[in-house]
Amino acid sequence: MSYRVGDHSTSDFSQRYRDEEEMKKWGHLLEKVSNPIHRLEKYLTNKGMITEEKTAKLRNDAKLSVRESLKAASVLQKPHLDSLFEDVYESIPPHIEAQR
Repeated sequence: MSYRVGDHSTSDFSQRYRDEEEMKKWGHLLEKVSNPIHRLEKYLTNKGMITEEKTAKLRNDAKLSVRESLKAASVLQKPHLDSLFEDVYESIPPHIEAQR
C-alpha cells in the first residue's frame, strides 16, 4: 500500500481536490506502516535475502549514480522550449496550442 502525501509537483496544490481529514488519516496510517520501500527492505532483510550492508551499498551506489547523471546533464544544451509539447499529444489541443 502506498499513498502520495505530497503534491504532484510545484504547480499542483492537492488540497484543492483532497479532503484535509482524508490526508490526515493517510498520514497517521503511513506513520504506523512506514513507506513501501522501507517495508520491502525490512521484509527482504528478515527473509535473509539481503543484508543491511548490501542495502547501504545499493543506496550509496544509487546516490552516486544520480549525482553523476545530474552533473552530466547540467552541461547539456537545453532543448528548445517548443519541444515541451512534443510526444505528449497525438494532436495538440487548442488550449495547449494557445499556451505555446
